[in-house]
Formats: sequence, C-alpha cells, structure tokens
Amino acid sequence: MKRSELSEFAVEEEGFKLKIRRGGSGQPIVTQVRGSNPPFQNGGDSAPTGASATASTGGGTTAAPKDEVGVIYIKSPMVGTFYKAASPESKAFAESGTKVVETSVVCIIEAMKIMNEIQAEIKGTVVEVLVENGQPVEYGQRLFKVRQG
Repeated sequence: MKRSELSEFAVEEEGFKLKIRRGGSGQPIVTQVRGSNPPFQNGGDSAPTGASATASTGGGTTAAPKDEVGVIYIKSPMVGTFYKAASPESKAFAESGTKVVETSVVCIIEAMKIMNEIQAEIKGTVVEVLVENGQPVEYGQRLFKVRQG
C-alpha cells in the first residue's frame, strides 16, 4: 500500500468483505467480515468504493435483475474480456439450450494476456448468455442464466 500510495482498499464478495486502510502510523489496518452485514461505512458514507462498487452494480446495469426460482447465474470471477469460444473459428462453449455440469467450460475470460477457462460450477441448462463476445466484464458480473436440473 505504501509503494502505490493507497490509503484504503475494499473488496466485497457474496458473504465476505475485506477492507484495508492505512492507519496514521502508515501500518495497514485490516477488517474482515463474514456473513450478511451491511456494507462498510466510511465516515457515514455508505457508498462502496473501488472493486466493491463495481461488484454491487452488476457491471454497470442500472437495476439488478430479480432472481427467478430455479435459476442461477454464472458470474465472472475476475475482470477481463469475455470470449464465448476458444478462437473465432471455434464453436461457442455454451449457448442457450446447452446442458452444463460443474466441470463444463462455459467461456474464457482474458485477463492480463492470460486466457482463463471458466467452469459452470453448477448443473443445468443455459437459458441465456448475458454478455456479448469480446465485451469487457467486471468481477461478479452475471455471464450466463442457467436453469438448474
């Protein structure tokens, strides 16, 4: 934190929050919270900052879509560029109607010139692909809508 002159860093994931703030002595103060507690408060300001702001807005959508019964979303585990196939000539890993299991590769996210295969981690049928090929994605952004079963 000292090298990059950061004074505060916060990240929020489902059921887990981490906040690091440099104290007056320059030493980091780390706060971890597990469970469904309210967002971090920063001097009365409840607006999330940094990575938590991006995750909570769902990657720039204005209103979070309502969850449907029996539907689960495969979310992006990182920031990067979404690719639906291994190459432009290849068939898409997953499209509407594709049946997936926990180990099925559903897409690739390129981050820092590294191609990361993203697995479904759930069993079901893809209802909708929510991201266009080549589109930048944020951490926690919904990529696929999957009906369980």
